[in-house]
Amino acid sequence: MKTTINKVLFVLSLFFVFTSCDDKEIITLNSDANTVVTLSTNSVVLTGDTASEEAVTVSWTEPDFGFESATTYRILMDVSGGDFSNPQTISIGNAYSRTFLVQELNSRAINLGLEPDMESSIDIIVETRLSEQTTMQSNLVTLTVTPYSAVLDLSTTWGVVGSATPNGWDGPDVPFYQSSTAGVYVAYTTLIDGLIKFRENNDWTNNYGDDGADGTLEAGGADIPVTAGTYKITFNINALTYTLEAYSWGVVGDATPNGWDGPDINLEYDPTSDQWRALATLTDGLIKFRQNNDWGTNYGDDGVDGTLELNGSDISVTAGNYLITVNFNDLTYTLEEVDFWGVVGSATPNGWDGPDVELSLDYTSDGAVWYNDNVDLVDGLIKFRANNDWGVNYGDDGADGSLESGGADINVTAGNYSISINLTELTYTLTQN
Repeated sequence: MKTTINKVLFVLSLFFVFTSCDDKEIITLNSDANTVVTLSTNSVVLTGDTASEEAVTVSWTEPDFGFESATTYRILMDVSGGDFSNPQTISIGNAYSRTFLVQELNSRAINLGLEPDMESSIDIIVETRLSEQTTMQSNLVTLTVTPYSAVLDLSTTWGVVGSATPNGWDGPDVPFYQSSTAGVYVAYTTLIDGLIKFRENNDWTNNYGDDGADGTLEAGGADIPVTAGTYKITFNINALTYTLEAYSWGVVGDATPNGWDGPDINLEYDPTSDQWRALATLTDGLIKFRQNNDWGTNYGDDGVDGTLELNGSDISVTAGNYLITVNFNDLTYTLEEVDFWGVVGSATPNGWDGPDVELSLDYTSDGAVWYNDNVDLVDGLIKFRANNDWGVNYGDDGADGSLESGGADINVTAGNYSISINLTELTYTLTQN
């Protein structure tokens, strides 16, 4: 990120030689070319009430390389004084500005570890990409920002139970979340052929079924038959009615494992932010977002600005591991490059060679906590590593629950475990279920 790195990259890229028969055309890269970044404001105070309003626009000049090039740009954000080794990354394409809404900028700030309701600073640079091997960094600009807590409490005491649910009649139940209407709850879940009911507090004292199979509920009523599928279940406790509709959101495109035909990468509902998220490995290519694995309702990005339009343009992405976040309330999205964490070792199903046991991200932890509540292990050893690779891995030198980079293997006995790691505190837990 330093000037010396830029100079080295310029020298390495000084000449592009194109040969036709015996003739050579030498194109010289203008070594003074770079892009200059400016901000529409130097200080912002973010609030939940203004989430859908514009917070700041990052703009930059077009560099003059001395020749035509297919240049793309990325915005990198880090805490002030950081080294950009783990930045927030926003792929831009070939545009020369990017406007951040309050909600997205707040999410970026929280992901960088900034404390809600406290004034802090973010450093911003723009990376110019001529190729995978040739990149340059702009001047650094600093934005003073006061973020807010984006964690919501949409929890309720109600849930969906039954043979059609992932945990059967014994639960724990699929949770209902509060909607924008008091007394109207929603649940998002994948069901199998079977039966369901609604109950409170994972207990049968207060439960509802449907005696007439007519969409109205009765206390202690009959089980409700369902067919396999992914559903949005709406439960109106005021009117004692319910609906079940086929409902899912996903990521589709030639950058996804299954291409344009799908099935799509499934987006998971995150009630702590009222958004939809997925951890996904993408290749160079294009993506869009669509409902129910179908083109009837789909979104793209016409302006390459992080906002979605119905039937909009394909979204260009570069290869990498991403946390994808989509807000269908204000039609915004982010693609954040992240490391994927997993458990590897002789105690895991695939041994030391992997693929590793995948861990899920706790979305309320700002990227720090990764977990899996259903891991079968045998007697043996484990470690934690990023991206199924030994480049970044952690073990426990003192067998004391703290992690060290490249540390000792962790001894475990056979059983089913809940496992979590905290990358900020460098701790882990192994709880036998």
